[in-house]
Amino acid sequence: MDSKLLRYTLRVDRTLFQKFRYIAASEGRSANKEIEQYLKKRVLEYEREFGKIEVPQ
Repeated sequence: MDSKLLRYTLRVDRTLFQKFRYIAASEGRSANKEIEQYLKKRVLEYEREFGKIEVPQ
């Protein structure tokens, strides 16, 4: 596994997640990849408004 990848446990309402998995499947993605897309989109929106987020390496 790539050392850049992080495992994170997400607690979410079961029905909500089932609906989310339905959406992900309709987009041809796994739930994990769909979450990753949402995270990327949100970070991009935030950085456009407030500037680049610097993180320690």
